[in-house]
Amino acid sequence: MKINPNTYYHLYNRGNNKDIIFFENDNYVFFLNQFKKHVLPFCEVYAYCLMPNHFHFFLRVNDKESFEKGIKNFFISYSKAINKKHNRVGSLFQGRYKTSEITSNSYYTTIITYIHQNPVAAGLVKNMEGYKYSSYASYLSDKQTVLNKQEDLEWFGDLPAFIEYHKIMMDEKEMNKYFEL
Repeated sequence: MKINPNTYYHLYNRGNNKDIIFFENDNYVFFLNQFKKHVLPFCEVYAYCLMPNHFHFFLRVNDKESFEKGIKNFFISYSKAINKKHNRVGSLFQGRYKTSEITSNSYYTTIITYIHQNPVAAGLVKNMEGYKYSSYASYLSDKQTVLNKQEDLEWFGDLPAFIEYHKIMMDEKEMNKYFEL
């Protein structure tokens, strides 16, 4: 997939053979720290969710060349560290990361909700606020974050509208219409 600057994307991937990519809690933190180090300087992040065997980011690429180099370094650094720590060999991820360009207003709204609803849909938690490896709780907090919350909240209208929209759970058929993992 060709990456273009100033363009919104759903970036995702899963473990090789659908295996887990996060073996312990520290792996989630390390993954986000590596993302922050290698990728965040070249994009705006609006939503993310790290699931045991896959991940999702909704972002806007600002600098194409730097983003592509950063994302490559990010995946290499994370994979090497996990393989070393867990005595693994071979590919951690199922091929190259995937991107879907966000091309419509409805897709923009849907991708944010889909990403945040992922842990509930998978049965990992009963509510989105309860999942600590998702950006949803950051939207409910006043704490400083690397997310571009302001733009997202303006998109939905305000925080109450953002919350209300997230209460509408997509069914599996609707999710699969947009995404394939």
